[in-house]
Amino acid sequence: AALCKAHRRIYCSAALSRETKPRRHLAFCTCCLESKEHEIMAKKQISKSGAAKLREELDFLVTVRRAEMAQKLKEARAQGDLSENAEYDEAKNEQAIMEAQIMEIQYTLDNSEIVDDDSISIDEVGLGSTIKVKNFRTGKIETLQIVSSNEANFKEGKISDESPIGKGALKKKVGDSFMIEAPAGELKFEILEISK
Repeated sequence: AALCKAHRRIYCSAALSRETKPRRHLAFCTCCLESKEHEIMAKKQISKSGAAKLREELDFLVTVRRAEMAQKLKEARAQGDLSENAEYDEAKNEQAIMEAQIMEIQYTLDNSEIVDDDSISIDEVGLGSTIKVKNFRTGKIETLQIVSSNEANFKEGKISDESPIGKGALKKKVGDSFMIEAPAGELKFEILEISK
Protein backbone atom coordinates (compact mmCIF):
# COMPACT_ATOMS: atom_id res chain seq x y z
CA ALA A 1 0.00 0.00 0.00
CA ALA A 2 1.07 3.59 -0.50
CA LEU A 3 -0.19 7.10 0.00
CA CYS A 4 -1.01 9.35 -2.93
CA LYS A 5 0.62 12.70 -2.16
CA ALA A 6 -1.66 14.57 -4.52
CA HIS A 7 -5.00 13.14 -3.40
CA ARG A 8 -4.08 12.05 0.15
CA ARG A 9 -5.57 8.61 -0.25
CA ILE A 10 -4.20 5.14 0.16
CA TYR A 11 -4.00 2.82 -2.81
CA CYS A 12 -2.62 -0.65 -3.41
CA SER A 13 0.77 -0.43 -5.13
CA ALA A 14 0.36 -3.96 -6.44
CA ALA A 15 -2.43 -2.69 -8.68
CA LEU A 16 -0.02 -0.51 -10.64
CA SER A 17 1.83 -1.89 -13.63
CA ARG A 18 5.59 -1.47 -13.95
CA GLU A 19 5.06 0.98 -16.78
CA THR A 20 2.97 3.36 -14.65
CA LYS A 21 5.08 3.36 -11.49
CA PRO A 22 7.19 6.48 -10.91
CA ARG A 23 10.87 5.79 -11.37
CA ARG A 24 11.83 6.72 -7.82
CA HIS A 25 8.84 6.49 -5.47
CA LEU A 26 5.39 4.88 -5.29
CA ALA A 27 3.89 8.15 -4.19
CA PHE A 28 0.91 8.75 -6.44
CA CYS A 29 -2.36 7.04 -7.28
CA THR A 30 -3.24 5.63 -10.70
CA CYS A 31 -5.12 8.70 -11.94
CA CYS A 32 -2.11 10.93 -11.17
CA LEU A 33 0.29 8.57 -12.86
CA GLU A 34 -1.81 8.38 -15.99
CA SER A 35 -1.92 12.16 -16.29
CA LYS A 36 1.77 12.49 -15.27
CA GLU A 37 0.93 15.89 -13.78
CA HIS A 38 2.25 15.02 -10.31
CA GLU A 39 5.22 12.83 -11.22
CA ILE A 40 7.76 15.64 -10.94
CA MET A 41 7.47 17.85 -7.86
CA ALA A 42 9.68 20.70 -6.67
CA LYS A 43 11.67 20.22 -3.48
CA LYS A 44 9.84 21.45 -0.41
CA GLN A 45 11.56 23.43 2.31
CA ILE A 46 11.60 22.11 5.86
CA SER A 47 13.28 23.37 9.03
CA LYS A 48 15.98 21.45 10.89
CA SER A 49 13.63 20.80 13.82
CA GLY A 50 10.90 19.65 11.42
CA ALA A 51 13.26 17.22 9.72
CA ALA A 52 14.45 15.89 13.10
CA LYS A 53 10.84 15.36 14.18
CA LEU A 54 10.10 13.42 10.99
CA ARG A 55 13.23 11.26 11.40
CA GLU A 56 12.21 10.46 14.98
CA GLU A 57 8.71 9.48 13.84
CA LEU A 58 10.13 7.39 10.99
CA ASP A 59 12.53 5.59 13.33
CA PHE A 60 9.66 4.76 15.71
CA LEU A 61 7.48 3.41 12.91
CA VAL A 62 10.27 1.29 11.41
CA THR A 63 11.83 -0.07 14.59
CA VAL A 64 8.84 -0.30 16.96
CA ARG A 65 5.53 -0.23 15.10
CA ARG A 66 6.61 -2.68 12.38
CA ALA A 67 7.55 -5.26 15.03
CA GLU A 68 4.26 -4.67 16.86
CA MET A 69 2.29 -5.11 13.63
CA ALA A 70 4.18 -8.30 12.75
CA GLN A 71 3.28 -9.75 16.16
CA LYS A 72 -0.35 -8.68 15.77
CA LEU A 73 -0.57 -10.38 12.37
CA LYS A 74 1.06 -13.51 13.75
CA GLU A 75 -1.51 -13.69 16.57
CA ALA A 76 -4.38 -13.07 14.14
CA ARG A 77 -3.16 -15.83 11.79
CA ALA A 78 -3.06 -18.26 14.67
CA GLN A 79 -6.83 -17.92 15.08
CA GLY A 80 -7.52 -20.06 12.03
CA ASP A 81 -9.35 -19.52 8.73
CA LEU A 82 -8.10 -16.19 7.32
CA SER A 83 -11.06 -15.84 4.94
CA GLU A 84 -13.38 -15.22 7.91
CA ASN A 85 -10.89 -13.66 10.28
CA ALA A 86 -11.91 -10.05 10.97
CA GLU A 87 -8.96 -9.43 13.28
CA TYR A 88 -6.53 -10.50 10.55
CA ASP A 89 -8.20 -8.18 8.02
CA GLU A 90 -8.07 -5.30 10.49
CA ALA A 91 -4.39 -5.96 11.22
CA LYS A 92 -3.60 -6.05 7.48
CA ASN A 93 -5.37 -2.70 7.01
CA GLU A 94 -3.45 -1.19 9.93
CA GLN A 95 -0.22 -2.49 8.43
CA ALA A 96 -1.06 -0.92 5.05
CA ILE A 97 -1.75 2.46 6.67
CA MET A 98 1.48 2.26 8.68
CA GLU A 99 3.54 1.41 5.58
CA ALA A 100 1.89 4.32 3.77
CA GLN A 101 2.93 6.63 6.62
CA ILE A 102 6.51 5.33 6.40
CA MET A 103 6.59 5.95 2.63
CA GLU A 104 5.10 9.42 3.06
CA ILE A 105 7.68 10.46 5.68
CA GLN A 106 10.58 8.94 3.74
CA TYR A 107 9.42 10.70 0.57
CA THR A 108 9.20 14.03 2.41
CA LEU A 109 12.71 13.64 3.85
CA ASP A 110 14.17 12.54 0.50
CA ASN A 111 12.56 15.42 -1.38
CA SER A 112 12.94 18.31 1.06
CA GLU A 113 15.49 21.06 1.35
CA ILE A 114 16.47 21.62 4.99
CA VAL A 115 16.56 25.31 5.91
CA ASP A 116 19.32 26.23 8.35
CA ASP A 117 18.25 28.56 11.16
CA ASP A 118 21.14 30.90 10.31
CA SER A 119 19.77 31.39 6.79
CA ILE A 120 16.41 32.76 8.01
CA SER A 121 16.09 36.33 6.75
CA ILE A 122 14.71 39.26 8.75
CA ASP A 123 14.28 41.29 5.57
CA GLU A 124 11.89 38.96 3.76
CA VAL A 125 9.33 36.40 4.98
CA GLY A 126 10.41 32.80 4.48
CA LEU A 127 10.26 29.43 6.20
CA GLY A 128 11.13 29.89 9.88
CA SER A 129 10.26 33.60 9.94
CA THR A 130 8.27 34.97 12.86
CA ILE A 131 5.99 37.75 11.65
CA LYS A 132 3.59 40.30 13.08
CA VAL A 133 0.61 40.77 10.78
CA LYS A 134 -2.35 43.11 10.94
CA ASN A 135 -5.80 41.98 9.80
CA PHE A 136 -7.33 45.06 8.15
CA ARG A 137 -10.90 43.87 8.64
CA THR A 138 -10.66 43.27 12.39
CA GLY A 139 -7.70 45.48 13.25
CA LYS A 140 -6.23 42.52 15.15
CA ILE A 141 -2.46 42.08 15.23
CA GLU A 142 -1.10 38.55 15.47
CA THR A 143 2.37 37.06 15.84
CA LEU A 144 2.82 33.96 13.70
CA GLN A 145 5.69 31.70 12.75
CA ILE A 146 5.91 30.27 9.22
CA VAL A 147 6.76 26.56 9.42
CA SER A 148 6.52 23.46 7.24
CA SER A 149 3.19 21.62 7.15
CA ASN A 150 4.32 18.84 9.51
CA GLU A 151 5.20 21.40 12.21
CA ALA A 152 2.05 23.54 11.94
CA ASN A 153 0.17 24.12 15.21
CA PHE A 154 -2.23 27.04 15.14
CA LYS A 155 -2.64 27.07 18.94
CA GLU A 156 1.10 27.73 19.21
CA GLY A 157 0.97 30.37 16.49
CA LYS A 158 2.77 28.13 13.98
CA ILE A 159 1.20 28.21 10.53
CA SER A 160 2.13 26.18 7.47
CA ASP A 161 3.88 27.81 4.53
CA GLU A 162 1.13 26.12 2.48
CA SER A 163 -1.73 27.76 4.44
CA PRO A 164 -3.47 30.81 2.91
CA ILE A 165 -1.77 33.29 5.27
CA GLY A 166 1.57 31.48 5.12
CA LYS A 167 1.55 31.33 1.35
CA GLY A 168 0.41 34.94 1.04
CA ALA A 169 3.11 36.21 3.42
CA LEU A 170 6.04 34.45 1.73
CA LYS A 171 8.59 36.77 0.08
CA LYS A 172 6.87 39.84 1.55
CA LYS A 173 8.75 42.59 3.39
CA VAL A 174 7.82 44.90 6.25
CA GLY A 175 5.10 47.28 5.04
CA ASP A 176 3.90 44.93 2.30
CA SER A 177 0.29 43.77 2.27
CA PHE A 178 -1.37 40.71 0.80
CA MET A 179 -4.86 39.33 0.24
CA ILE A 180 -6.20 35.86 0.99
CA GLU A 181 -9.48 34.17 0.12
CA ALA A 182 -11.60 33.21 3.14
CA PRO A 183 -15.17 31.86 3.56
CA ALA A 184 -16.22 35.36 4.64
CA GLY A 185 -14.59 36.92 1.56
CA GLU A 186 -11.19 38.45 0.86
CA LEU A 187 -9.04 39.40 3.84
CA LYS A 188 -6.19 41.90 3.69
CA PHE A 189 -3.10 41.64 5.90
CA GLU A 190 -0.05 43.85 6.37
CA ILE A 191 3.43 42.71 7.46
CA LEU A 192 4.40 44.83 10.47
CA GLU A 193 7.52 43.01 11.61
CA ILE A 194 9.81 40.12 10.59
CA SER A 195 12.12 38.32 13.02
CA LYS A 196 13.75 34.91 13.55
